Amino acid sequence: MDITFEEVGFTYQKGTPFENRALYAIDMTIKEGSFTALVGHTGSGKSTVLQHLNALMKPTEGTVTIGERIITPTTNNKNLKSIRKQVGIVFQFPEAQLFEETVAKDIAFGPKNFGVPEAEAIELARKMLPLVGLDEIFMERSPFDLSGGQMRRVAIAGVLAMEPQVLVLDEPTAGLDPQGRREMMEMFYDLHREKGLTIVLVTHQMDDVANYADHMVILEKGTVIREGAPQEIFQDGDWLKSKQLGVPAAVSFGQLLQAKLPSFNERLLLTTNELADAIAAQVNALTANERHQEPTSEAGEPK
Repeated sequence: MDITFEEVGFTYQKGTPFENRALYAIDMTIKEGSFTALVGHTGSGKSTVLQHLNALMKPTEGTVTIGERIITPTTNNKNLKSIRKQVGIVFQFPEAQLFEETVAKDIAFGPKNFGVPEAEAIELARKMLPLVGLDEIFMERSPFDLSGGQMRRVAIAGVLAMEPQVLVLDEPTAGLDPQGRREMMEMFYDLHREKGLTIVLVTHQMDDVANYADHMVILEKGTVIREGAPQEIFQDGDWLKSKQLGVPAAVSFGQLLQAKLPSFNERLLLTTNELADAIAAQVNALTANERHQEPTSEAGEPK
């Protein structure tokens, strides 16, 4: 299921003295099966775009096409509920939205709200827990007795229980330590790879974009200013610098090595794994060269 924006604009409190235009002339497509990153500074329009992805907001200009549904400024709000089952959104700090007395009931709430019988919804909750790295023993525990990271996983399981085709993540690793962030992103990537979920990631973390995304959309002042493969965009360091956007740590370090070592591979090193492999290859090449140049004895052995 693709999601396409065509000349989309959005104005808050339109027609009032307080109106504020948040989006204008947005054209973009999020392809089915892609892992797309939405990037931009605070105020660029990311959060407003996010809420158009499952019709929490309707455009005040243009059209948003979600699968076969076309959303326009005049679309009837009553007919949009089913879209929110197809496109699930994990907002920042989703653990703040937990409210039921047990983990099972909290995860089952969404499916029940869409008409799934309670017993079936509880079974769905049971199936979701392993997907977010939690054991079945959590089913009858209170979500408020869990750690912050566990609570976040329960909240994500509640979105997954609605079995969406598209999973939208709004700064999903906010507030987590580096290890927790890495584990959370690996979990989402596994869902993308193994379940075929389309992922839309709203983030400031360029390392996450480099490590996981296959498409990148950059927003500025309410519109799209560039999109493409991360490999292509991160290659253009001068442009990123002009927009005050960072680059992944691997790219920065790789460029530093290239400046210091002329023999270092000059291709863009996007991820830490690529950087580590390139450094290992360089060390191996230098070691082999040194061995080749070592003086030998008359017997042919290195002295």
